[in-house]
Amino acid sequence: MKAVPAFIMGLCLIMTPAAVKGQSPQLPQAASAATQIANQAVLKELDFSNTEDFKEASRGLIEAVPDLIVKGANDRMVWNLKQYGFLKGVAPETVNPSLWRNALLNMNAGLFKVTDRIYQLRGFDLSNMSVIETDNGIIVIDPLITAEVAKEALDLYYRHRPKKPLVAVIYTHSHVDHWGGVKGVVREEEVKAGRVKIIAPEGFLEHAISENLLAGNVMARRASYMFGNLISKSPQGQIDAGIGKTTSAGTVTLIAPTDLVTKTGQEMTVDGVRIVFQLTPDTEAPSEMNFYLPQFRALCLAENANATLHNLYTLRGAQVRDAKAWAKYLNESVRLFGDRTEVLFTGHFFPRFGRARIIDFLEKQADTYQYIHDQTLRLANHGYTMNEIAESIKLPDSLGREWFNRGYYGTINHNAKAVYQRYLGWFDGNPAHLNPLPPEQAGKKYVEFMGGAEAIISKAQQAFEKGEYRWVAEVLSQVVFADPDHSKARALAASALEQLGYQSESAVWRNFYLTGAAELRHGVRKGPAPSTLTSDTVRAATTDMFFDYLSIRLNGPKADGKKITIHWNFPDTGQQYLVRLRHSVLSYTAGAQAGDADLTLTLTRTLLDDIFLRRTSFEEKMQSGEIRFEGNPQKLGELFALFDQFDFWFNIVTP
Repeated sequence: MKAVPAFIMGLCLIMTPAAVKGQSPQLPQAASAATQIANQAVLKELDFSNTEDFKEASRGLIEAVPDLIVKGANDRMVWNLKQYGFLKGVAPETVNPSLWRNALLNMNAGLFKVTDRIYQLRGFDLSNMSVIETDNGIIVIDPLITAEVAKEALDLYYRHRPKKPLVAVIYTHSHVDHWGGVKGVVREEEVKAGRVKIIAPEGFLEHAISENLLAGNVMARRASYMFGNLISKSPQGQIDAGIGKTTSAGTVTLIAPTDLVTKTGQEMTVDGVRIVFQLTPDTEAPSEMNFYLPQFRALCLAENANATLHNLYTLRGAQVRDAKAWAKYLNESVRLFGDRTEVLFTGHFFPRFGRARIIDFLEKQADTYQYIHDQTLRLANHGYTMNEIAESIKLPDSLGREWFNRGYYGTINHNAKAVYQRYLGWFDGNPAHLNPLPPEQAGKKYVEFMGGAEAIISKAQQAFEKGEYRWVAEVLSQVVFADPDHSKARALAASALEQLGYQSESAVWRNFYLTGAAELRHGVRKGPAPSTLTSDTVRAATTDMFFDYLSIRLNGPKADGKKITIHWNFPDTGQQYLVRLRHSVLSYTAGAQAGDADLTLTLTRTLLDDIFLRRTSFEEKMQSGEIRFEGNPQKLGELFALFDQFDFWFNIVTP
């Protein structure tokens, strides 16, 4: 950024606050005095005079797109970078200065030359899309979340570079922001014809689909908090997502891999470009890989190395990641490729240049994950609990003062809790915590014990004036869960969450706090529910996954005492499944039949997908004869009447 010096000077200015008292409780509040003091301390703690990251983030810029807008069908907004136009100059009092710095870095959007024959499109989505120029074509790496933004990114590349054909797509790992836009860069027919390879790590398809299926609804709802999708883009709202601006809202697509990487050291040559792979399972994703390009002395580290501390546990919800493995694979990357690497690029943020600088970066990131892992277990073995450990661990200055180890996405706090959970689970050993009351019951008891809601609110207001926002949020949550319609409790709880958001260095913590505050003030504002269960992802799911999904939708209490057996026959895939409902559990056995089945259904797997996507129904296709059946068809309706429909807009900060 050319204005970096002015930014650094301006960042040191603290603006005069508006009073918190007297403002409408339904509007965003000003930063309190306590919040300003906390944010001033950040300015003193970190070296804001170091502008090296800004130089690397703007290096190789060919065309900037600071006002990028992408629209989809029916003029629907898919991506709007222009809404972040307020991100310039001075860090406002409502944003942690370190997070503001990171948000500015993530505004470096456009087409960049990384090195000879390697280009990167940044700022088109949460993630980056990279392009390698081969002898006669191009390879696209990680085609973003949705097809519309991926197409727009590739169009920008072609405006400046020769329009060579696509010869391969590389998915570095199984998270949707690294494959969902694939049909924006390639047609499935080209892949089926063998003209384009789709290269991915072993286990990619299973993990890409399963993570978004069984717990997909709750993950997506929590992701709306995590990425700040429901709050304004403003100095009082969402300014960043830690590893990018936010998530695009277009069409999620998927084309299955044609070539799998199954071991470290495996090589491929794609149209004259030699690629050496390193498998890194159970790091940032359960299926992930790095790769090295010897001709260009370039190393792609997928999402295993970032300009931020990453998540060992993601707040949207997912299986806990392995900190020890993550550190091991980063050190292995240094050992395998470090002495021959001159440029490092990844699926988020900007590249890094120079062998010594790259090795230093990778070793310090590896040591950070190892430190959090080891110190968590050291303290756990002394008998400290998860929350006590999270409160006490601090990185040594040699690690913690590096900008790339700051907690813009993951944090030391929730990563330490993740390590504890991975080894020891949720229980801290204290029997008082073994079977606590659920929130609504506990809230009523707390309010009764503490002298009633008004007494609690009065004390909470005093704590608020002292800047004790964590305690205010905790104690007022009890009041809200005891009496969700108590407007004074909701308003003060929202103000406490808001101040916590303003102080947060982590973008996702900020987004959680501010989204919670907004929903306390205004309730859940329902809109179209997002979903990754598109035609492509449903068709990529195995039939086992389909029946697994049905089993978690079964309402056990409603199914009590019912017995149903259905035999499913899929002639197009040659699969047969015996599905039984008994003891309020839905189970299935592949390849099995039963003489006592209540119903036998014969249909194609493709037709089942269409029914799942609500394009048609069982009743319609049974009447038309496309679904053949023997036995009692009413049993199918009886079974499906027992399945829950998941409401995306469930409450989080209220009962």
